[in-house]
Amino acid sequence: MAFNTSLSGLNAASSDLDITANNIANASTTGFKRSRGEFADIFAVSSFGRSQTAVGSGVLLNKTAQQFEQGNLDFTQNSLDLAISGRGLFALSPSLNSDDLVYSRAGAFSVDKEGYVVNSSGQYLRTFPTNANGTATAASLSNSHPLRLPTSAGTPQATSQVSIGANLPSDAAALDPASLDLLDASTYTASTSETVYDSLGNSHISTLYFLKDTNGINQWAVYHSLDGTLANINGGTAGAGGIQYGTLNFDATGILTGSVPDPLITDPLALNNGANDIAMRLDFAANNTTQVASPFNVAVLNQDGFTSGRLTGLDISNTGIIQANYSNGQNSTLGKIALAQFPNEQGLRQLGNNAWAETVSSGTALAGEAGVGSFGLIQTGALESSNVDLTAELVHLITAQRNFQANAKAIETASTVTDTIINIR
Repeated sequence: MAFNTSLSGLNAASSDLDITANNIANASTTGFKRSRGEFADIFAVSSFGRSQTAVGSGVLLNKTAQQFEQGNLDFTQNSLDLAISGRGLFALSPSLNSDDLVYSRAGAFSVDKEGYVVNSSGQYLRTFPTNANGTATAASLSNSHPLRLPTSAGTPQATSQVSIGANLPSDAAALDPASLDLLDASTYTASTSETVYDSLGNSHISTLYFLKDTNGINQWAVYHSLDGTLANINGGTAGAGGIQYGTLNFDATGILTGSVPDPLITDPLALNNGANDIAMRLDFAANNTTQVASPFNVAVLNQDGFTSGRLTGLDISNTGIIQANYSNGQNSTLGKIALAQFPNEQGLRQLGNNAWAETVSSGTALAGEAGVGSFGLIQTGALESSNVDLTAELVHLITAQRNFQANAKAIETASTVTDTIINIR
């Protein structure tokens, strides 16, 4: 009996050494979770035996339990290095079209040749679909999809509106709108220009010319030109060369009261470069255009068009919203990182490569978003290090070694006792 009992102790101590050695070996593995050997005694007694006098039969390894405490965060310069600060695991798919998911805390991601975000094992990071403001439109893992980075901003957008906020000097000399000459600055009071875009993404220069109108008090004429060619303002007043211009009207305190026509919209202008004709709305009211006795000044001048662009970078918020930035100044939301947690994380099945799979013991995966409920936040440009405490593991290694030596000594003692019995004469 003593031999078997001590042998079980040797096996248990050996398993403890193996577990500790594995922890030490993975002390620098990103996202690794240390394990702990949980042992139980072996105690057997017959139905009519006396448990008060029964002796145990040794020890066995009951469970190798992983410990999911948070590891320290190591900061990097890679925006695709992600760490979860708090509860949750990344959801990953082993292949592009696979419905099976695996889970991991290791967030060292990169981009494959097709633009998908993957880890070092080629597993695809899953994200929830979102609307334009980053709100997830579906929050179940079955509706998540692999994250793919676009290479451009897609189709350019032609300018359809130019917004202006300016002050027009009330003490300027009045001019006849019919005398406008673009080459003679004395025929207009002031001008300002903005770059606009056609449907192909080509840039053009849009210029507005302002004249204090001789035809009315507190009234200003507005001409529009594109690439140096005057364009009619639809429904405006015929002026220089028969071109129609618009009129801005102000009250006695310099506040804009309206325009003629209202709104000011240019006639479609043919570009002769294969792009669609371009027409724009000129919005002065929304940006507090005034007429007071101070120099001409433009406070607001912007337009809503843009050219095509290429991907220049990613921004990932602490709630997991992934936003792509483009060289044309535009940005778009690509998705929201999908996280999962389990009722019993220790019941997950280890797959290697810092990945786990769902089991009956773990319970069903609970999908969620970073920062919502009990889910942790996403830290971009960081990796979660192993939660192994190397000092504690080395001390435990010594303890496990002592246990092994003690059980070996117990076998030696039992052998000596057996020899003594055999040698009785």
